[in-house]
Amino acid sequence: MIRRAGSTVRDGEQLALPFTQPAAMATTLEPISVRIADAIRLTGIRRSKLYELIASGDLETVKIGRCTLVPVASLHALIERARQGRL
Repeated sequence: MIRRAGSTVRDGEQLALPFTQPAAMATTLEPISVRIADAIRLTGIRRSKLYELIASGDLETVKIGRCTLVPVASLHALIERARQGRL
């Protein structure tokens, strides 16, 4: 047995850090924006077409410093408009 700060730990037992959660309780965070390369992978749209959609205003981007981000909501809206034939 090992004593640690007022608690007893048996041999082979692992200590859990106070900020960890069991895997079943962990929450999956969905991104609110992605980089251009990730937007290409997520949608399957070619890079040149994606930049055309950005230039035409059909796809929103956010510039933070040198990083160009595409809001995921904008990608969802783009795909939905395409599904409805409004693109």
